[in-house]
Amino acid sequence: MEAAYIPKAGEGRLMRYVQIEKPGGPEVLHVSHGEAPVPKTHEVLIEVYAAGINRPDVMQRQGVYPAPAGASEIPGLEVSGKIIKCGEGTTRWKIGDSVCALLTGGGYADFAVASDELCLPIPRGFSFEEAAALPETFFTVWTNLFEDGALQKEESALIHGGASGIGTTAIQMAHAYGARVITTVGKRESVHICSELGANKVVLYKEEDFVAAAKNFTQGKGVDVILDMVGGDYFERNLEALAHRGRLIQIATLKGPKVVLDLSKMMSKRLIITGSTLRRRPVSEKARIARGLEKNVWPLLEQGRIRPVIYRSLPLGEVSVAHALMESSQHTGKIVLRMGSTSGP
Repeated sequence: MEAAYIPKAGEGRLMRYVQIEKPGGPEVLHVSHGEAPVPKTHEVLIEVYAAGINRPDVMQRQGVYPAPAGASEIPGLEVSGKIIKCGEGTTRWKIGDSVCALLTGGGYADFAVASDELCLPIPRGFSFEEAAALPETFFTVWTNLFEDGALQKEESALIHGGASGIGTTAIQMAHAYGARVITTVGKRESVHICSELGANKVVLYKEEDFVAAAKNFTQGKGVDVILDMVGGDYFERNLEALAHRGRLIQIATLKGPKVVLDLSKMMSKRLIITGSTLRRRPVSEKARIARGLEKNVWPLLEQGRIRPVIYRSLPLGEVSVAHALMESSQHTGKIVLRMGSTSGP
């Protein structure tokens, strides 16, 4: 592992960070050195111990998902670590607190700035590595599946991409709240893992039609909610798989954003079609999601009923390897970068 930079006293802290040299493949990621950011009002500076890797990071590296105006150009949307400086107006947190945090960018670095409202306490018994796998994925699943999708106990949910970080999280959360879960995976080895996480039915989509499987799973009714990150030609099939008054929640478009919508099918089944992105939402909206998570999901984490699935963790210097692994889709769960100690806080 590349030796970590030792921070200077005062504001001129030096750090390693990942730079995107130009749009392209994993090889365009390089570890550079520079000064750490300084927290503004209602922000904290975190000494980063671990950072989660997500699909939006890959898209940013490829040049198709730029950072929002005012956000750090450094990739990385979620971190865990210890607060080392608090900006003016911060009241909940103090120096030395261990937190995980949702960012708009800047996570692939030794130090990162986060809004104080988008920090959450690390659940009891969690390592920094596990905690870094929580914010982006859990914010996304909670707001889409439970707030917008209004998934209820004993309803059915189809989770596409069950082996992904989003998928493994959504399966566990839906199961914990008493829903019946069907999920799609591409690898046979993912079937057992997703079943162990709480999926009632796992569909190998290369061998079995998920629409037919969803209809069989629900005795012909169709599923109540679908969480989809595929898009493209999945869209029409999702509408077919939905029950009367079903809800389709779109959170990504891996197979493309252009679709054909049969309005008569949507109208006759009284379907709700919605979707969202997270990164560009105002801090106030994301803070509301954070409060919902801490109240409703953090207790499940501390009880051991939900746990992030960590496929592999790599040191910061191997960020290109981590991105290549993400793009290969051979992983199950989350990929994490290590900056420092990842043992429990």
